[in-house]
Amino acid sequence: MATDLPLALTMGEPSGIGGEITLKAWRAKPAAAGSFFCIGDPAWLAECAREQGLDVPIAVINSPAETADMFARALPVLPETLATAAVAGKPDAANAPAVINAIKRAAHCTLDGEAAAVVTNPIHKKGLADSGFAHTGHTEFLGELCGGVQPIMMLACPGLRVVPVTVHMALRDAIAALNTEAIVTAATITAKALARDFAIAEPRLAIAALNPHAGEDGMMGAEESRIIAPAVAALKQRGIAAFGPAPADSLFHARARTTYDAVICMYHDQALIPLKTVDFDNGVDVTLGLPLVRTSPDHGTAFEIAGKGIAHESSLIAALILARDIAANRSRAA
Repeated sequence: MATDLPLALTMGEPSGIGGEITLKAWRAKPAAAGSFFCIGDPAWLAECAREQGLDVPIAVINSPAETADMFARALPVLPETLATAAVAGKPDAANAPAVINAIKRAAHCTLDGEAAAVVTNPIHKKGLADSGFAHTGHTEFLGELCGGVQPIMMLACPGLRVVPVTVHMALRDAIAALNTEAIVTAATITAKALARDFAIAEPRLAIAALNPHAGEDGMMGAEESRIIAPAVAALKQRGIAAFGPAPADSLFHARARTTYDAVICMYHDQALIPLKTVDFDNGVDVTLGLPLVRTSPDHGTAFEIAGKGIAHESSLIAALILARDIAANRSRAA
């Protein structure tokens, strides 16, 4: 069964904290995460362990199937060789192809039934873009790798799940891009994922307003009446328990969070600021709408602390555990 398979963990940006938190996550070996293997450069991981004094043996594997025999005594690594030695805090475009290939291989391992899910370490989006990478992040790239499906980004932590309709774009561009169809699509995919991936029988969705006071009857903006309210009506017609447009400034306090299972937000920071405020250390990025399970720690490459031995592995561990949980829920639903 898929739930018995290892998780495929990508190396992410090798000049960031991905190596450190991978080593620390293996050292912790949370039972709820099960086993995992890393797709990355074994020499890079061994050097990370040596520099930071982490007693983590590295075991090179030839296939994911070898993970089970290795995991208890060493971190299994499916080799993806870097073009040049990684320097902490200083990304090198020469390593971009290996970073991208690690993501591809993790996706293929999962789609081919060799891994239960994909867990991705943080990438340096600007560095990959400068190397010719055509996507703004993991979410869009995985959508292409899975045949061009529509992926949706969710951020989750205990007690809060948020989904931004517009993601990695300037705020003025996000507002211009916002439309009823995009809200309905994001909310519909979210509702289906909450039922299948999170085992919530009747998902409840809060649809956030864009403007202060939900537009104050048009005085502070017309997007609520022109774009968002029609989306809420369309969702209700589909049988989805949705309400809004709800003023965003009163959606995220503790009492409000008991009234919904996820919030559909209109732009990136409207979603990520409350989630990271509520639980920065345990936030997880989940890609919805894919034929595979994918999670990631909800933080970046953290170049400013890379190589210093102070990066915390809690978000990666939360991502590993949630990936395992979602894979189990999908298996039961199937």
